[in-house]
Amino acid sequence: MNAPVNAQAAACPVAATRGDPAANAWTIPLEQIDVSDPQLYQDDTWYPYFERLRREDPIHRCADSRYGPYWAITRYKDIMHVEVNHGTYSSASELGGIQIEEQPKGMERPSFIRMDPPKHDDQRKVVSPIVAPGNLANMEPLIRERTQRVLDELPRGEVFDWVDRVSIELTTMMLATLFDFPFEERRKLTYWSDVAICNVNAPDAPVHSEQERFAELKVMADVMAGLFAERQKGPRKFDLLSMLAHGTATREMPLREWMGTLGLLIVGGNDTTRNSMSGGLWALHHHPDEYRKLRENPALIPGMVSEIIRYVTPVIHMRRTATQDAEIDGRLIRQGDKVVMWYVSGNRDPEAIEEPDRFIIDRARPRQHLSFGFGVHRCVGNRLAELQLRILWEELLPRYPVIEVMGEPQRVYSNFIHGIRSLPVRIPA
Repeated sequence: MNAPVNAQAAACPVAATRGDPAANAWTIPLEQIDVSDPQLYQDDTWYPYFERLRREDPIHRCADSRYGPYWAITRYKDIMHVEVNHGTYSSASELGGIQIEEQPKGMERPSFIRMDPPKHDDQRKVVSPIVAPGNLANMEPLIRERTQRVLDELPRGEVFDWVDRVSIELTTMMLATLFDFPFEERRKLTYWSDVAICNVNAPDAPVHSEQERFAELKVMADVMAGLFAERQKGPRKFDLLSMLAHGTATREMPLREWMGTLGLLIVGGNDTTRNSMSGGLWALHHHPDEYRKLRENPALIPGMVSEIIRYVTPVIHMRRTATQDAEIDGRLIRQGDKVVMWYVSGNRDPEAIEEPDRFIIDRARPRQHLSFGFGVHRCVGNRLAELQLRILWEELLPRYPVIEVMGEPQRVYSNFIHGIRSLPVRIPA
């Protein structure tokens, strides 16, 4: 038992700084392992639990959790199997949706990520043109200009919060552009994103019950409905609200579907990218040789962006529900079972990714990761996320070759979003 524990501590210096997080993972009975506990991710002690499951029980049945029984799918190849078999493993909201924690009855908020084809396909097609290659090329100068301005305004020689000043600000400006939302009110989008995705049991959550969450998202829906009505009256423009207003599959959505769709687009355009912006800096801080390699060769930035997204894995899991009896690697999955794909584990699977616990900015195949999902539900905005991260580092390196991390990140209490709430940094004077 000691060998894998020590290997994990060596491979994961971040986790190793917290004492011996691997001890419990390798000594408790296998059937008691429950990787759905949000505390594992806030404390950054999740690594050894998944290492053990991948080795000993990769299709793991957790019979007792606060979210009910579920299957933990932990290997890369098995996650891919579930992803591509969307007929057998459903994302539909009425069956439970995409998170291990289900939305309460009467407060479900369907969206195309919580749907199966063909309705999923019809709604996704409405918004996908905004992230088509041609439009990304058109947006690149604006993204670059804003990134330059945000970076130029950062203080030197004093500690500030990288998350608030850089990660949130850049992604929120992008969201305001995508929705053509009033720019001076853009932080409302950040707030609604936090409301939509938070764990209501976290002390610092913006809402503390599902009823509060629903009420705040109803406010969001009402504000957006006013803008939506204006876009309906005018010609179709190239922003998300106009696309939804003129799309045959989206222009007459019922309230809860409207709330769900807005939440999906706001969270998808915000949380994942902003946490990669923060998590990438944290990874470089803990891998100074890679940071040095980057400074010496900025041409490595595009590959490093993909490595950041893999290493951070901003979406921890996605859930499906079995629509029929099925089998995964000899294990019988019953109709109605909750099947949870743990992307954080698949992205650390040594059978699929060489030295997966290392942060290597010049990997041979850096885009071979699960962070964007796969199959029909692959993240629609993945190229936009990569573009924003690439521009950030292209503009950051010449200005500030070194960003000093001054303390531990404050991580989000969640088993769904791998989030960093704050990260104290300093730019040398």
